[in-house]
Amino acid sequence: MLQNLTGWHAILILVVVLLVFGASKLPALAKSVGQSVKILKDEVADDRRDGTAQSADATAAPSQTAPAVVVATASAPATAATYEERATS
Repeated sequence: MLQNLTGWHAILILVVVLLVFGASKLPALAKSVGQSVKILKDEVADDRRDGTAQSADATAAPSQTAPAVVVATASAPATAATYEERATS
């Protein structure tokens, strides 16, 4: 799909972006996109690093705790506090 894009397509896209956002807002838009990409890269790197640490922990010693189950009824919606109260009773 993207193989058919040429330089003319890129120029047309840039002109449309310029018309929509205006020349004064383009630097702020570019900065915002750059910050978003940086945050995304950092989060992906953190997830990869945490994922390898979690998989090593999971194979070494499996968890002995039961998974948390929260039950909600029509009269009382479940919250973490109500779950904790039920678990300790």
